[in-house]
Amino acid sequence: MAVSDPMTIDERRKYLAKMIPRYRQATRQEQSRLVDEMGVVTGLHRKSLLRLLGAPSLERHPCRSGRGRTYGAATEDVIRVVWESLDYLCAERLTPALVPTAQHLAGFGELRLTAEVEQQLAQISRATVQRVLGRFRQDTPRLPRRGPEQANRVRQQVPMRRIPWDTTEPGHLETDLVHHAGGSAAGDDVHTLQLIDVATGWSERVAVVGRSQTAMEGGFQRVLDRLPFPLKELHPDNGSEFFNDHLVRFFGEAITGLTLSRSRPYRKNDNRFVEQKNDSLVRAYLGTARLDTMAQCAL
Repeated sequence: MAVSDPMTIDERRKYLAKMIPRYRQATRQEQSRLVDEMGVVTGLHRKSLLRLLGAPSLERHPCRSGRGRTYGAATEDVIRVVWESLDYLCAERLTPALVPTAQHLAGFGELRLTAEVEQQLAQISRATVQRVLGRFRQDTPRLPRRGPEQANRVRQQVPMRRIPWDTTEPGHLETDLVHHAGGSAAGDDVHTLQLIDVATGWSERVAVVGRSQTAMEGGFQRVLDRLPFPLKELHPDNGSEFFNDHLVRFFGEAITGLTLSRSRPYRKNDNRFVEQKNDSLVRAYLGTARLDTMAQCAL
């Protein structure tokens, strides 16, 4: 062992065992000096040394085995299927939906749901689901992320925040783009551009083909023509279809005093209202089929 290497726990205990007789026979002033010396040798804090010197024994307690796993692989497999089916919800929204969604998927043969697993899904806590989802995210492949030096320069100028849920002034809208590509991303497909007002719950949806500047600008213009109140803030996610020179210029020219904000990457809770309506107002009616023609925009 090198001289500079710190002492191991066992080496510290052996050293203290030899020093304890000297410590107990010393005067108060000598004890203070010995504690200082032992602190230099062992690297322990003075309070830790005093606790060990006053302990009945320096024997180390055996390690206690942790609590066994309550939820097995079968339960986690069901959680994964439900999580993927609901478009990777956060733990707060996923936990109360586990049992009904699992029962629904089991009815179509998408998963195997036993009575034991169903009981565990009913009693699992949000914190446990959060830990399980953390493991899922680690083994779920993602597209490579670009470094900060290559980040979208338009997006960098827009602050990240969350529109407060108790906002009372209409005009603060969360927005998102719902893809209708089916199982293929080839070519242009139909997208639903959806906007939700946080204060009133007013919702607007328009269909656009592709995500080009012309399509997105036309979709936003149709929404602006129908809104019953002025648009004060637009809050999308970090998609490049929202943050590019063309759309930022359009918002600057078409709307006076508009505030642009964005959610944090990979944080769907920052766009919670529109993410919820993506399922209940769009997917519930159109499903996951592929739409890729102008005629289907009128559906």
